[in-house]
Amino acid sequence: MNRYKTVDEFISDHAQWQEELIRLQALIQQTELIEGIKWGFPCYTINNKNVVGLGAFKSYVGLWFYQGVYLSDPYGVLINAQEEKTKAMRQWRMNSIDEIDDVRVLEYLTEAIANQKAGKEMKATPKMVSPAPELLEGLAANHMAQAAFSSLTLGRQNEYHEYINDAKRAATKQSRVAKCLPIILSGKGLNDKYKK
Repeated sequence: MNRYKTVDEFISDHAQWQEELIRLQALIQQTELIEGIKWGFPCYTINNKNVVGLGAFKSYVGLWFYQGVYLSDPYGVLINAQEEKTKAMRQWRMNSIDEIDDVRVLEYLTEAIANQKAGKEMKATPKMVSPAPELLEGLAANHMAQAAFSSLTLGRQNEYHEYINDAKRAATKQSRVAKCLPIILSGKGLNDKYKK
């Protein structure tokens, strides 16, 4: 999968959908959204918050509204592509240039911008993964580490549990616990060094 550096590069790489993508880009550019690239794909933001993305696949081109769950969707065009996973994002898929209604697209963009400005945003809520018994034992033996672990976010706690649970052998699990305890004591998540 390509990771594009500019929106124009993304559009030029999708020759099949070039006309549609250029039209959607032009409509988005009529708004106050800021054009950029995130995760290698076109993303449009306001106040550094993702509002809409541009996508192209084999059978369709479309818009991804990051907080689309809050859109009124008067024309019934939005879908949730992954019912079990996606909570807030909604897609508007188009199969040809004829399906792009400029007025309607601008209506949705305007509402999405207004929603973002109003703070309508569904936050991701991490779910607790299965606790790693080996980590729980290691924390129980070190009260300072246990307190430090308790102060971490649920997402960071999950990183540690998953890392230890993913090991197949008991010896590997124990060595991972030994590796993790000093990081936990420093108040950091397992993958913090990779995050910007």
